[in-house]
Amino acid sequence: MLHGYTLPLSPRGEAGLAPAPPWHYAGDVIGVEFWTTPEAATATLPPGLSPDPSAPGHGTAMFIDWQFSAADEGYLDPVRSQYREFMVLIDALWQDTPVSWCPYIYVDNDSALARGWIQGFPKKLGAVHQTRAFATSGPATPQVGPGGRFAATASTAGQHIAEALVTLDQPVPDAASLMTRPTVNLRHFPRLSAGLHDKPAVHELVMAVFDDLRVDNAWVGAGELTFLPARGEELADLAPVRTGMGFRASLSYTVNDLHILDH
Repeated sequence: MLHGYTLPLSPRGEAGLAPAPPWHYAGDVIGVEFWTTPEAATATLPPGLSPDPSAPGHGTAMFIDWQFSAADEGYLDPVRSQYREFMVLIDALWQDTPVSWCPYIYVDNDSALARGWIQGFPKKLGAVHQTRAFATSGPATPQVGPGGRFAATASTAGQHIAEALVTLDQPVPDAASLMTRPTVNLRHFPRLSAGLHDKPAVHELVMAVFDDLRVDNAWVGAGELTFLPARGEELADLAPVRTGMGFRASLSYTVNDLHILDH
């Protein structure tokens, strides 16, 4: 008998690309809020979501340096547990609920790619880097404090697609206020059978469930953000017409569920 949560299933169940939930995450995030044209933002929304008239064209770009664990002390396998991610969230409405919609997301780890598809995040492979801060002081590390400067970049298929710069100014008294909108994704798994290519096996709007979400040591300041044109990508269609707050924070949460909103 074969065992496992994801392919490849195997005799001992240890070869699968992603282990069974719960999945635990901790990371440092560099983010920039931005405004694109309302038309460009609306064009990314799936049926079931509508533009948020209170925030036309508003979104957030986030670069995250993650550490993951599915079992006790999984972080002791750093080659599998560490990865980096770049994602874009667009403000929208599900019915009357303000939500964030994720049209594009890039990751540099195959297990994270698989976990993302299971959750409905449309992950693609990419290379993501960001400035790190260390507890010691010195010319090789910025400090998480006034004047601290943090940069981030993302690329995919050898093409540069995004870059950001955040200059910190002040701490956020209520760090959780940076992430108040629930995230909505589209789980989509197509069929290969002839005649059924337009009838996916799974096509459902879902809301992410982040248990025990914590945001700590959050600082805000000025943010700069650029999306660059690249062959085979549409991220640059959301190019910022202006940017707002930049931020840096640490966060953690657990994933063990999701809410199906619509089939």
